[in-house]
Amino acid sequence: MTFNKVLDEIQLYEAGKPIELVVRQFGIAPEDVVKLASNENPIGTNPAVVKVIAENATKAHLYPDDSMFALKAAIAKLYDVRSENIIIGAGSDQVLEFISRALLNENSSVLMSRVTFAMYEIYAKQMGAKIVRTPSYEHKVEEFLEAYEAHRPKIVYICTPNNPTGDATSKEDVIRIIEAVDKETLVVVDGAYMEYAAAKETKYAITPNDLLGYENVIYLGTFSKAYGLGGMRVGYGIAPQPLISTLHKMRPPFNITTLSLAAAIEASKDTDFVRESIALHQEQIKRYETFAKENRIGYIDSYTNFITYLFDDRNDSTKIADALLKRGVIIRNLASYGMNAIRITIGTARQNDIFFEHFKEIVI
Repeated sequence: MTFNKVLDEIQLYEAGKPIELVVRQFGIAPEDVVKLASNENPIGTNPAVVKVIAENATKAHLYPDDSMFALKAAIAKLYDVRSENIIIGAGSDQVLEFISRALLNENSSVLMSRVTFAMYEIYAKQMGAKIVRTPSYEHKVEEFLEAYEAHRPKIVYICTPNNPTGDATSKEDVIRIIEAVDKETLVVVDGAYMEYAAAKETKYAITPNDLLGYENVIYLGTFSKAYGLGGMRVGYGIAPQPLISTLHKMRPPFNITTLSLAAAIEASKDTDFVRESIALHQEQIKRYETFAKENRIGYIDSYTNFITYLFDDRNDSTKIADALLKRGVIIRNLASYGMNAIRITIGTARQNDIFFEHFKEIVI
């Protein structure tokens, strides 16, 4: 069977290894496995949301409200926008897919930083588009503007805070990039971890309202991180209504589940849970920063719920990740991104205790 040739150049997205795999492969009891690889919320899901999911389980045979009226209204209230400015996806990465399908072809290109969310490249290559990367993993304005002038991409991706590195781009710099491109280029501001950046330092806080005045900009958000709904797969895009209307032509019917819809609506009501999640993160990430400084390990100042440790020639990220995995500690090796580095989700105090116990034996 012959498939589209563009698929030959696409590498599969490397998801974080599941706990079940480690249990099967190494015979470790599930309760002894610590997963710090996929940036999930370590305190789990809001109990009020769990209750709503259980209450709606009897409706699993019914399709959800495809208008998603209540969820859009809840998001609109969160951000002080209008419901017609919102599109819902099965995770914000599905909205990325809509964007690629709507705009890209074999004659177009997309621009992104050297190290960033892998799905930008994967969706673009599915459409035959060319990938243009800046030299740095950070979103340096001058590098973006130089690459933009040279290639005139159809889409510019700004992931802030950036996954998988954890650094953030200031609102001022994001606006500079937006105002430098013409209206035929879409700027995607991916704010999957924005709740963490906004809590850490206001100059990195970007809201949809900061961007709605630009007709060629879309803001992406998700319920997977601070809201603790990674397994429910609910994300969204917020943009001017004409852009949202066009993207809706890409959206299949009932693209999130009945339970996901109910969960996200309930989660949006309880911002105290988000604050609690961020407070735990802010407390525990200091341990990682202090440990790195005391042991001369490089790290990237993080504005997310994870931290990236950078290694020199004394250590190899692949060997470290494999050794941790055999001990039941799952982290993310960034070798596939061309970095001698690991990404570690900031866990609970107990999870972090276990990480450091094993990490010290392997590295120090």
